[in-house]
Amino acid sequence: MLTVGIDLAAEPERTGLAWISWEPGRAVVTRLICGADDPVVLDAISAADKAGIDCPLGWPADFVAFVAAHENGAAPGPVDEAGRDWRRRLTTRLTDRVVREQTGLVPLSVAADRIGYVALRCAAVLARLAQRGQPVDRSGSGTVVEVYPAASLQRWGLPHRRYKGPRDCAALAVMVAELQAKAGWLELGEHAALCRRSHDAADAVIAALSARAAALELTIPPGQDQLPAARTEGWIAIPEASSLDRLA
Repeated sequence: MLTVGIDLAAEPERTGLAWISWEPGRAVVTRLICGADDPVVLDAISAADKAGIDCPLGWPADFVAFVAAHENGAAPGPVDEAGRDWRRRLTTRLTDRVVREQTGLVPLSVAADRIGYVALRCAAVLARLAQRGQPVDRSGSGTVVEVYPAASLQRWGLPHRRYKGPRDCAALAVMVAELQAKAGWLELGEHAALCRRSHDAADAVIAALSARAAALELTIPPGQDQLPAARTEGWIAIPEASSLDRLA
């Protein structure tokens, strides 16, 4: 099996891309790059058995409906005086709320945060995949699955905070070292140094590991009542707790 992980950014310069080849009892990072443009990302996804993208695959359905109503001059106002709960409902997806319930982590809002810039690029990538004859099921049942590296790390009992700042190389190195210690079957090889100095590269590797978890059905799937929202808004594949060793 080949899984790829994409730590998508609005521009190629900050986009990490990892390829992991899976063999009995071992996983080898065969390639790891930072600076992946759309053609490279598309080719990687097309060649993979499963591809994990660290980016929202869709927008909240209520937000989309609100914007459409606003365009026609018929947008409803807040249902409470402050409007806080109303804004939260508009700007968070069902999967974001599930992640918060399961992990305590709060994903960035694709409707009210700069991650929206990344999601626009992601939407264009998904459209090009469809043009290639590889349409994406945003619930994650096809080749592409939405992942959230911080949630995966947390579920696997690994450091998941404060390793992404420009001055947090020490924390990043600790996270990578603990990953290598806990997953002795993972062979970073010559790519270990890049993981230790670039969180874009490290998150791409975590995204590829998360894709493997999704492929093995070691993630929390949407329930039948959640599936319609997952297919339009996207669904973050949260690994089962303590499932890291089962990936190999």
